[in-house]
Order: sequence, then C-alpha cells, then structure tokens
Amino acid sequence: MAQERSWILVRGLRLWAHVGVLGVERELGQWFEVDLRLGLDATRAGSSDALAETLDYSLVITALQSQARSMVCQTIEHYSEQMLDLVQQLYGPVPTQLELRKCQVPVAGFGGDVAILRRRHWPIGES
Repeated sequence: MAQERSWILVRGLRLWAHVGVLGVERELGQWFEVDLRLGLDATRAGSSDALAETLDYSLVITALQSQARSMVCQTIEHYSEQMLDLVQQLYGPVPTQLELRKCQVPVAGFGGDVAILRRRHWPIGES
C-alpha cells in the first residue's frame, strides 16, 4: 500500500530579524515573511485525532520566532539554511519547502520583495 502524502502549510509567518548586507539592516533589523510546507502521512492523525500522530506546527512557529530574535547574518541564503536546520532538528528528515521573503529591499525604486525558495528531503520529481 502506498504511503499517503499530505502537507502542513504554515503561511505568512512574520519574523523580525537582523539580516542584510548593509550594516544598518543588521543593526536595526527588518521584517521577513516565511511560508513552510512540511510533508507527512496524515492518515493516522486523520483517524485518531491525536496530536502525537502528526507534526505539531506550533513547535516550528515558536522555534522560528525564537531563532529570529537572535539571528544576525548577511544573506537570506544563510538565514534560510538555519531555518531548514531548525525544522530538521524538530521533526527529523521530513520533506520541507521553505520560502523566505525579505519584505523591504533597500534598492532605489523597487517596491517589491525578494525571496529564496529552498527544499530539503524533497521527493525527486515532486513539485
């Protein structure tokens, strides 16, 4: 019997961190936004209604909030790597997709955001 693939989605998690190439970004800090996609087999939790049978998303939310308070680095690549490491520490090697967005980019005339999309333990061929 094939294992069911389900996803827990955490969207729009806003975090204040001291990340950026410019010294003022690291000194003052700024907002980032994260979307997470965590793979699991939700069959047992769906039947039992037991939290122990699933991934408790409150753990990753509070852990990422705590991590952000002490995060000081230059690149979103490094920050996202630290996030992926934290997810793996919490849940083990679960399929994880993370999109980290820098909400205010210090580029004159640019009003959008910049993001990095990362995957770890992702099934080959799955989008």
